[in-house]
Amino acid sequence: MAIPRVVIVGRPNVGKSSIFNWLDGRRLAVVDDLAGVTRDRMVTLIEHDDRFFELVDTGGMGIEDSDNLTKEVEQQIEAGIDEADVLLFVVDTKTGLTPLDEKVAERLRKIEKPVLLLANKTDHMGLDNAALEFHRLGRGWLIPISTKENRNKQQLFEEILERLPDTLPEEGETDAPRMKLTIVGRRNVGKSTFVNTLAQAQRMIVSEIPGTTRDSVDVHFNLDGHKFVAIDTPGLRRNKSIRSNIDFYGFHRAQRSIRRADVTLLFFDCMESISKVDKQLAHYIEQQYKPCIFVVNKWDKVAGQVPTERWVRYLREHFPTMAYCPIAFITGQTGKNMKTLLNHAQMLFKQSQTRVSTASINKLLHAAMVQQQPPLYMNRRPKIYFGSQIATTPPTLILMCNIPQGFPPSYQRYLINVCRDNLPFGEVPIKLYLQKRESQDLASRQGKSDGEVTD
Repeated sequence: MAIPRVVIVGRPNVGKSSIFNWLDGRRLAVVDDLAGVTRDRMVTLIEHDDRFFELVDTGGMGIEDSDNLTKEVEQQIEAGIDEADVLLFVVDTKTGLTPLDEKVAERLRKIEKPVLLLANKTDHMGLDNAALEFHRLGRGWLIPISTKENRNKQQLFEEILERLPDTLPEEGETDAPRMKLTIVGRRNVGKSTFVNTLAQAQRMIVSEIPGTTRDSVDVHFNLDGHKFVAIDTPGLRRNKSIRSNIDFYGFHRAQRSIRRADVTLLFFDCMESISKVDKQLAHYIEQQYKPCIFVVNKWDKVAGQVPTERWVRYLREHFPTMAYCPIAFITGQTGKNMKTLLNHAQMLFKQSQTRVSTASINKLLHAAMVQQQPPLYMNRRPKIYFGSQIATTPPTLILMCNIPQGFPPSYQRYLINVCRDNLPFGEVPIKLYLQKRESQDLASRQGKSDGEVTD
């Protein structure tokens, strides 16, 4: 049974995104005084009193969008309403009843679905009488609320649950998707087109206007029996071009989405050169130790003219510290090579979760030390006594040694590359910790009986 869906609607700037964040308890939707900030549907899973429902935030109805996307925004709103089991119709008590509120109500009268009329910004009981004028709209059960003052939240939850379909999700349906796939890149590289092809629906607003996606948006889909969630992020541009709060939010939203990811897809346009933004994104992905695939999109435009090897060399030259990242060549608009890309993403996810035995690690470290010793440090030879894997996602190794500071970065990279070449996580980041041998408690728990790496 599908999870019930509750959709928030209303004219621009009445606090829909604030209500979305308020009910969810997290800051998911962009909140700004600029009318029409939310242009794509935001979706989150809510649990209350052992019941689940999806909460959906939509764009403002009737907005005159400065980027000429009004029609597309309206289509997104209509799609959200069509999927709704319950509608939350939001109005603004402080502003009062407006002609646009009446137009929204007129549209909702044509829909035979439960409606709750939320008089937002009713910060105290003294404003309740002012909220009564919204009864004139003739649509929905009126509830005065205030996200700012946390007013009537419990009552709102109770009214929502009372109107939900009398069904519960089937067992396992509310489990988190198996892999979170974050799609990042600069503006207009085809991220939303890629997501739409995955979901096989016009789920995101796709336009030739760079930066059409302002929020990071989760899209759930299935492939060959596996559950995924694709996280589409705002297209980024150079910091000096961040001219508004929206761009500022988008930049940090992309970073947050990278942190959420199990695997990150860094998109490039095969017709464009690598930019500073691309390098900033790659650096942040590397800092977060996230598995990553470099995705060269729109390949149909140069297929047969540019060999893939040229782009492989180009990427390796610009991202030498991420040479372990696989590279995929796709056409997002047609879906070419997308299934192969997703299968590879699954492989990376599995690699990041892989754990290897302590004995295997120590045997490998011993061979690496024999083949190439670290340089002397203050006339002393650095030694590794013991190694162990202490975590996954990312695979994390701890090496007990006599002089941790005696292993220069170049030698640490050598050890990581040896591990990558010989252990079953060759295409994902590996985290390495060096610790003095005196800190033996962790090593003892991990099996010191496997022997020391060096004498």
